[in-house]
Amino acid sequence: MEDMPKLKVGVIGTGALGRHHARLYAQSPNAEMVGIFDVQSDAAHRVGAEFNLKVFDRWEDLAEKCDALSVAVPANFHARSTIPLLEMGKHVLVEKPIAARIDEAEAMCAAAERSGVVLGVGHVERFNPAMDFLEKYAHKTRFIEAHRMAQYPPPRPGMPRRGTEVSVILDLMIHDIDLMLRMVDSEVERYDVVGIPVLSGSEDIVNARIKFVNGSCASLTASRVSQTPMRRFRVFQEDSYISMDYGQHLGMVIKRNKLGLARRDVTLDDRNALAAELEDFIAAVQRTRSSGTLRETRVPGRQGLKALRLAVAIESEARRYNKQYGFEFPAWSPDELA
Repeated sequence: MEDMPKLKVGVIGTGALGRHHARLYAQSPNAEMVGIFDVQSDAAHRVGAEFNLKVFDRWEDLAEKCDALSVAVPANFHARSTIPLLEMGKHVLVEKPIAARIDEAEAMCAAAERSGVVLGVGHVERFNPAMDFLEKYAHKTRFIEAHRMAQYPPPRPGMPRRGTEVSVILDLMIHDIDLMLRMVDSEVERYDVVGIPVLSGSEDIVNARIKFVNGSCASLTASRVSQTPMRRFRVFQEDSYISMDYGQHLGMVIKRNKLGLARRDVTLDDRNALAAELEDFIAAVQRTRSSGTLRETRVPGRQGLKALRLAVAIESEARRYNKQYGFEFPAWSPDELA
């Protein structure tokens, strides 16, 4: 992309993830960082001061000056923040999940397609180094086991705790749902789900066992009420075993060969994965603009929608299960937990 002009980019939403989008865009040799916007003006100005970025008072003014933008606002605001940008002809990278509801995600994809612009979804773990090996041998995947555990997020003045505007399925498990769907090229046959609210008003801990038409299966567990964080993704294939421990930043591949078993260690780096995701987005936009033909990101909107569809189905099954057995849970107020 050296012969292409730098892409003019901006960031809407400067919380935990948006801050890193802004930082990495500012460091990218392929981007010109125009500025940032957040409805929480104090948060935007803190990030602006930290990275010497211009803070805009109106998202419209920022968008007017940009070719492309990252949207890193709470999931229930993704559609209303993203669709106007797409309708302006702006390319957008929206954080995962693509939206909080299927109809909103469908509307986002349709808006991008009408405008002929790039819509990418921030499933960052597609960009970890071990995924190169996983995708190469995806057709041999037989069993997946994933554990994603996090501590309950701290309070935020005037806002829900980060991620709790949706269930832990849409907040955390959707990472592993996306990876699973990438690894198993088959339709889902059935699933069994158990999930309960613990501290928020929606599911905080969930286990889903998923069976595919081709015989592959997966067991996914996600929690945001754990004392000890854990992020592990393990894949058992016909002739190999792949383990990724994101908490320890380590990956391991054990593969059978003619001499027995061969092991290869892989280093995982979250910061490099996000940087790679942003560069992938920049490249897709640059190629789209130069060729006049839409070039998609590694995780385009329709794939984000596919992951959301299964996530919502898993969420619905957890609620059906609780209703069937008469399980009732209190509706917590964020003020009670602050």
